[in-house]
Amino acid sequence: MELLAILLQAVADLAPYAKMGAGFGAGIAAIGAGIGIGQIGKGAVEAIARQPEAVGDIRSNMIVSAALIEGVAFFAIVVTLLIVFL
Repeated sequence: MELLAILLQAVADLAPYAKMGAGFGAGIAAIGAGIGIGQIGKGAVEAIARQPEAVGDIRSNMIVSAALIEGVAFFAIVVTLLIVFL
């Protein structure tokens, strides 16, 4: 019983650090998603410049990839918000 009280006190003492870490996590997730989507756009523009006839396929693949990256970023931000508010 005493061990549980010690663990609960340790968790209560570290709560501000967990919230600060969650904030950093949300920021890193947003920055990573921005970099990833930028790289996708760059690659798509370069590919379209090399093969203009494949613009439709390249654009659709670019949109699907960007949507997947955004989904991962939203999931990471939701997890960090859960850490902050729960």
